Amino acid sequence: MAIGERLFLRQVRHVHPDVGDWRTAEVRRQIGRDFGALVPPFALHLPAPEALCAYWAIFREPTYGQCVDRAQKEAVAAGVSASNTCPYCVDVHTTLLHALGDRSSAAKIAAGRTDDITDPALRGVVAWARENRKPGASILRHRPFPDEHAPELIGTAVAYHYINRMVNIFVATSPFPLPVTPKPIARRMVSPVFRRLAARRVQPGESLGLLPAAPWPDDLGWAHGDPIIADAFARAAAAFDRIGRQAIPAETRHLVADRLHEWRGEEPGLSRRWVDDPVKELPTAQRPLGRFALLTALASYQIDSEILDAARPSLGSAGDEALVVTAAWASFAAARRIGSWLHAAAASADRGQGNPPR
Repeated sequence: MAIGERLFLRQVRHVHPDVGDWRTAEVRRQIGRDFGALVPPFALHLPAPEALCAYWAIFREPTYGQCVDRAQKEAVAAGVSASNTCPYCVDVHTTLLHALGDRSSAAKIAAGRTDDITDPALRGVVAWARENRKPGASILRHRPFPDEHAPELIGTAVAYHYINRMVNIFVATSPFPLPVTPKPIARRMVSPVFRRLAARRVQPGESLGLLPAAPWPDDLGWAHGDPIIADAFARAAAAFDRIGRQAIPAETRHLVADRLHEWRGEEPGLSRRWVDDPVKELPTAQRPLGRFALLTALASYQIDSEILDAARPSLGSAGDEALVVTAAWASFAAARRIGSWLHAAAASADRGQGNPPR
């Protein structure tokens, strides 16, 4: 195992990634070929092979789509990550933007001064990304990008609403493996590596073979303009649903789904009463797992070792795999909910102007 990979694996918390598991061999081969390294957001999924394949599909296909400039997608990733209180992902994607040559915009996004970004297209997509969690926001109805860009940009946003939650739970707060190194110096050190990664030529669609074909759900309508991205998200959605049914009791899944149906992107607050009250509806043995799943979906940054340790006994012998699956299912359910209103807001604006729905 390379030194860099060992450093990355040490950044994964609470679970023990196994890079020797034959079930993940093909997806790890694709990650190594196309992305270059098994970085922590991928590595944390190693205990749950189907979740790793699903995440790789929803990450890979929008990221390497051919329609939208990579810098815009990195800016969306950083903006979404800021809205989800995921400092690790903000650091990674502002560093990637820095590596792509836009140091000024990267610094402004990192500092929260997004109104000062001089490139109007980049400023627009960052503003849109930061408002993703406000379904009534005007910018969601009047998107600052053309319809043909929606599959890649909404796909990127949904993928990061998913992975921000997973990273908040299972990864250290900084992407730089040597915490004693000041961040500006670390950014300069890794920028050449990130620049090479971003320049890789990747053939769209190759992740699809990792998961079985699946029907296209109505709430993924935003992807209809790109058959590969639509197929990737349909297969991933079916996979997350399948592994969720296997690992999580029906009562817990229904509780999370019901809460997400009512959710409008608001922060639940620092007090955990919002989660303690609804889990009382669950059988006693399921309450710790229900608390973990609800927190994952709506406030992943509030999860600590106490929450995880309380949930583990209800997972039985499945251990790390069931823990990752539970978090993955809840994270994707929340991300999918956000994606549905990103699409609905723009479609509503079109109907109001007498245009056909997108």
